[in-house]
Amino acid sequence: MADTAVPTAAQADAVILVGGQGTRLRPLTLSAPKPMLPVAGLPFLHHLLARIADAGITHVVLGTSFKAEVFEEHFGDGSELGIDLEYVTETEPLGTGGGIRNVLPKLRSDTVMVFNGDVLGGADLGAVLDTHAGANADVTLHLVRVSDPRAFGCVPTDESGRVTAFLEKTQDPPTDQINAGCYVFRREYIEKIPTGRPVSVEREVFPSLLAEGAHIQGHVDVSYWRDMGTPEDFVRGSADLVRGIAPSPALPGQRGESLVHPGAGIAPGALLIGGTVVGRGAEVGAGARLDGAILFDGARVEAGATVERSIIGFGARIGPRALVRDGVIGDGANVGARCELLRGARIWPGVDLPDGGIRFSTDV
Repeated sequence: MADTAVPTAAQADAVILVGGQGTRLRPLTLSAPKPMLPVAGLPFLHHLLARIADAGITHVVLGTSFKAEVFEEHFGDGSELGIDLEYVTETEPLGTGGGIRNVLPKLRSDTVMVFNGDVLGGADLGAVLDTHAGANADVTLHLVRVSDPRAFGCVPTDESGRVTAFLEKTQDPPTDQINAGCYVFRREYIEKIPTGRPVSVEREVFPSLLAEGAHIQGHVDVSYWRDMGTPEDFVRGSADLVRGIAPSPALPGQRGESLVHPGAGIAPGALLIGGTVVGRGAEVGAGARLDGAILFDGARVEAGATVERSIIGFGARIGPRALVRDGVIGDGANVGARCELLRGARIWPGVDLPDGGIRFSTDV
């Protein structure tokens, strides 16, 4: 019989899967793994680690693969965040289930909370653990209610909150509950995951556990949730953090329309709105308009330029009176004066666009 004692957060381990290549965010992820890209002025992973520490979980294992060394170089042993941080690197991609199984030797607890490193969330982690313990579940899934679940796989539950199925995307979903990328496992169920090959936790592990009668519980809420995998979601998630719509213990103090690092330079007459972030050493010229923009460290937006809902990479330059809307500008790229980049344009690192070189309108 399973132990029914209620585990506290301090008795749980946390595992974060950060092994993905972040292909949908290229070219930004050519130089840095997605969880290390700055969001609201800090590496995205910093916000998640701060939430985990704030919940009272002290032992965290990162499952890394792509550019694995970058994580340890930045976070070290985790002591600055008040946690004990360890690293496990996949030499070959193992999928979400295989990634969880791969960190097993580092785990110390019988209760393991697993996070998808792509998700910006606001769930009460202690409440998720309480649901798991209170239901005496084998696995608990955080499920979030969304207004339009058609773009996601759905997870229906019965009247007791127990998961009854895992459904693929459909145009007529039977529930508005979707998998939010946060799970609590009894350790023995991680031990059951096959080794030596890629395994999907969503498509293989959970359905097979359900089929064999394991107790999979749902913790359902309407907390803030966003998958940060695309440029659009990355920009919106960052803006939501800046404006206080998304919670983060790593951002104390007042929220507002912009977040400007003290080392940045903002010229008179520049307008910063919509949750804009300006990084270290970045410069914004007179009369520039930044609306929901993310400027990485060292980026420059010259006088009269407009940047809307776009990411400007490290050391990139946007020339005078240029327009960048819904775009991604790679590190060190140069966008010449009066260029217009719209509707998902992506400029690769180091590319130099001449003045007026790309236009969507006829006036120059």
